[in-house]
Amino acid sequence: MAAIERFLARKDPELAEGVGLLCNHTSFHFASGQYLFQILSGRGSLRRLFLPEHGLFAELQDQVGLSQTNVYESLGLKCQIVSLYGDSESTLAAAASHLKDLSALVIDIQDIGVRYYTFATTMRYAFETIHEAGLDLPVYVIDHPNPCGQSVEGIPLDATFESFVGPVGLPHRHGLTIGQLARFFHQELRAHFPLHVVAFDPEDEGLPFRISPSPNMPGPYTHLVYSGQCLLEGTNVSEGRGTTRPFEIFGASYMEKLHSKRPPTAPGAVLRPVRFIPTFHKDAGKICYGYQIHVTGPYHSLLHSLQLIRWIRSECHEFRWNEGPYEFRSDRPAIELLAGHRVLLSYLNGETDLPHAEAAIQAGEHEWKNRIRSLS
Repeated sequence: MAAIERFLARKDPELAEGVGLLCNHTSFHFASGQYLFQILSGRGSLRRLFLPEHGLFAELQDQVGLSQTNVYESLGLKCQIVSLYGDSESTLAAAASHLKDLSALVIDIQDIGVRYYTFATTMRYAFETIHEAGLDLPVYVIDHPNPCGQSVEGIPLDATFESFVGPVGLPHRHGLTIGQLARFFHQELRAHFPLHVVAFDPEDEGLPFRISPSPNMPGPYTHLVYSGQCLLEGTNVSEGRGTTRPFEIFGASYMEKLHSKRPPTAPGAVLRPVRFIPTFHKDAGKICYGYQIHVTGPYHSLLHSLQLIRWIRSECHEFRWNEGPYEFRSDRPAIELLAGHRVLLSYLNGETDLPHAEAAIQAGEHEWKNRIRSLS
């Protein structure tokens, strides 16, 4: 039985009325052909609908704020709609005033297992508000499989690099489901509000998502390269936004000369030289020269992407680190928030060697795996 089926079958009195729901279009009940927000609104139990980055139907591109939720009035929902990704940092966390009058908060959203993916941060911020306000608000998390399975990559983030794309304590790829993440955040906060995780069928573990959870996570392979390729957001190399294969494809208008050279290779992947023209974002309308990553087996995306970025930087004088605000934080460049560790940044800048970076990653992965053994 799917987790959403188990949730809808529950008779908990706090779910009868006054419910808040944090979700997007991945919260779909296939048996009835309805979204969960439609079902709860039809039951008269939905008081407030909270929306994460990208909007209710993942129709908005990255870092595009949603402040006017009246665009959803045509849905006829009998509830207030609140955006948790507006035009300022203050909009990222649910306000205590929007939680105090709820009987329960339900969270149903598909994560993809990487700390830059902001849905988990939105959940954490809601937990922080509930905890800091001292609310005894029951939270129900409808669990989803992690499409990356239990695969772990990278180093747990410390507070120096914390941001909306990096909750403290999470490595680059965490290997947890959204329900396990909820338990982790609950434990880290030492929170006392009731937390209920609604389980999915174990046979679904590791399956790719049925519904694309965001505009640039379109297919069954994108998440396998995202933990490494998202680092390109901190550079002037296109991560393939504006193509049908974002993150799988990368390149730049100045990288043609690299096609005559041999790029760094990695187990579990083949690089295919490509040309592409992004329809928007970096190098929009220009011919870009780069590669498509074809995953052929177990693949450490983070380690490979670190090598690729350092290679491009060393071979192309046009390469630049992006500057300016990134996800509402302006005191550090995007690459620092994404890489999130001094050793990895030193490697990218050519200041340390690959074995040193590998050792730091292996130590971080070992630390994280030990830390999460108690989660289930």
